[in-house]
This record gives sequence, C-alpha cells and structure tokens, in this order.
Amino acid sequence: MKKDRINDLKKFEDNIGYKFKDIELLNLAFTHSSFSNENKSFPDHNERLEFLGDSVVNLITTDLLYTELNNLPEGELTKIRATLVCENSFAKAGKELDIPRYLLLGKGEEMSGGRTRESLIADAFEAFCGAIYLDGGFNSVKNLLTKRFKENIMFDIRNHNIFLDYKTALQEKYHKKYRSKVKYILTKEEGPDHNKLFYISVYSDRGNIGSGSGKSKKEAEHNAAKDALIKLGFIDG
Repeated sequence: MKKDRINDLKKFEDNIGYKFKDIELLNLAFTHSSFSNENKSFPDHNERLEFLGDSVVNLITTDLLYTELNNLPEGELTKIRATLVCENSFAKAGKELDIPRYLLLGKGEEMSGGRTRESLIADAFEAFCGAIYLDGGFNSVKNLLTKRFKENIMFDIRNHNIFLDYKTALQEKYHKKYRSKVKYILTKEEGPDHNKLFYISVYSDRGNIGSGSGKSKKEAEHNAAKDALIKLGFIDG
C-alpha cells in the first residue's frame, strides 16, 4: 500500500477513534469491486467483509434494542430493527463516518456518481464493520457503534422519528378513526437511473393527506406515510 494511502487511512482512524492492528483490512473494506476489476494487481474487494459486517451490525442492533426497550414485545422490536438494519440507515451512518471520502472506486464507477450512491456507501459501512470485527473482535465494533450512534438512535425511536412501520401505522390508525383505507400514488421521478428520486403522495377519501420523497419507491412511501401521520396528528412532527 502506498504511503499516501496509509496516511489517509490513519486520518480516518483518528476520526473514528479506533486504530487497526492490520490496516490492510481497513483498506480492503473501502475497496469496491469496480476498483479491483480495473486493477489486476489488487484482486480483492470488500464484498466478503460486507457479508460479515451485515451479521455483526444486526446482532449489535438486536442487543441494543433488547436492552434499551425492555417494555416492548418481540414483534415490535423486530419492526424497529428492520427500520434500523437497512440500506438507508447504513448509508446515513457511512456518511456520518465520512466513509465515501476514502473509497477506492473504478473509473467508471467514479464517473457515474458511485461515491454518492446510497447502496454503495451502505455496503462499505457493512464491510467496515466486518473489518473491525476481524481486527479487534465483536466488542470493538459494538463499542464504536454504540459511542457514535446509540444516543441518536434512541432519541429518534422515543420521538417517533424511527417508527415501527409508518405505512402499517397509518393504515391501522386511519382505518380506526375514519373507517377508510389509504393508497399511494407515484407523482414524479427525477434524476438519472443510477440516482433517481421518487415522489409519492398518499390519498384517502379525504384527498391528499401526505407526501414524501426517497431514493426508492419504498422509501418515498415510508416518508409519505410519516408525513400523513404528522399532519393528521397521530404522531408529533
């Protein structure tokens, strides 16, 4: 590994407060397959670490929710975990750690906006967690993620910024109060295929009751349902 690359990775270590025993693992975590495809002298990439990291983060999240939300049953904990252990949350965490800055991408991937792609950042975050697990063990990953994200996660859960399932909640609450159903309509799409933004409105017999946008139709529906819940007074904004 070149000296400049080592120095960059050491800056990242300083920012996150963890020093790798094997800095090659960190470099591997940030190596996208497009880079290894274009650089035959570096055949490895981060997909195996991503596979490992996914399970590690899932367990850490499960442990956090089980410990902190001891008043909730298994079904509700499962729904909250599904909201947290997902591409959107991992991409957000990756950006907060400034992971995109350190990614090694192929020229084509770089040119097409890969450094800002949610799915790519989310995968790199999982790979990063897998690398720490191999380098320092489970508690090293748990301590770092707990220190960086626990406070915000618990704040969001308790203030309904992370809801169990906005779409299910809206349907259940709306039907209970108004004896009616809601439906979601795609109103607009923006951006190139690799980085689209979808706009969804949610309607009932009362008209448009909420709107939202997202990088996928599912995320846009989720945000539209949340908007409707807030506007209808079912949850706080």
